[in-house]
Amino acid sequence: MTINRKGKICLVTGGNSGIGFETAKELSLRGSKVILLCRSADKAEKARKEITALHPEAEIDLAIADLSSQKQVRTVAQEILEQYPKIDVLVNNAGAWFSEFGRTEDGFERQWAINHLAPFLLTHLLLPALLEAKDPRIINISSDSHFHGKIHFDDVNLSKKYHGLRAYAQSKLANVLFTHEFEVRKPVEKLSVYAVQPGLVKTDIGLKHTVSFHGLMWKLRRLVGKSARKGAETSIYLASSGEVRGISGKYWDNCHIKSPSYTADSPVAAARLWDLSMEMCGISKYFP
Repeated sequence: MTINRKGKICLVTGGNSGIGFETAKELSLRGSKVILLCRSADKAEKARKEITALHPEAEIDLAIADLSSQKQVRTVAQEILEQYPKIDVLVNNAGAWFSEFGRTEDGFERQWAINHLAPFLLTHLLLPALLEAKDPRIINISSDSHFHGKIHFDDVNLSKKYHGLRAYAQSKLANVLFTHEFEVRKPVEKLSVYAVQPGLVKTDIGLKHTVSFHGLMWKLRRLVGKSARKGAETSIYLASSGEVRGISGKYWDNCHIKSPSYTADSPVAAARLWDLSMEMCGISKYFP
């Protein structure tokens, strides 16, 4: 059963390309008003034009922020709240990959900041609008890379022993742990939160900010990857289906629940990560 999403408000981070774009496009075609939260205004506008060319009645709004900056996350969240007192679906899709170590303006390793801390902070900041919806849903895009991940609590920035794949796997594991712990601590039962494995998708994430060897590996992986449209199917399903209402805190793959890694199922690791993330994001209480 597909819910009538006409009149619903859906926010998709990284909605200008890849899985995010396909998710935003389909939700728009199904009647939702979609907010594209993107780093580049030009790319966001291009995505809006592509969607409205296919569906002239589509309602697409734009929000611009560099998610590596907590200051910009806070600013854009406030702007969104001022314009939208209610949000029905939040898709934390934006992600990054970096071969080489680098820190954000807040002092955090870039993949950790963009892939984990940004959705953690944004979700908390937008919670007042989500709580105004009858059936609010939060969809966190993770990856089966989390099976190879470990949260390096003694050095989550991996400043002493950085490797791009290690940092990526850690951030994707954090997405699943965040999802599980959010389910434990959520303030109201009606909130549903999901972690998603989109599969091996032909996107450009591994071709940007990468050394030549890693770039070659990503290109080879893309040869057997699925399309971004196929990769978005589970996100679209979780945002639209009445069948999954209330089935919260789970890890999903190909529109079905999947068992995550042993580490991702650890309540101790999830609670510890939550507290660390609260501190790193400067959040003084669980929910606003």
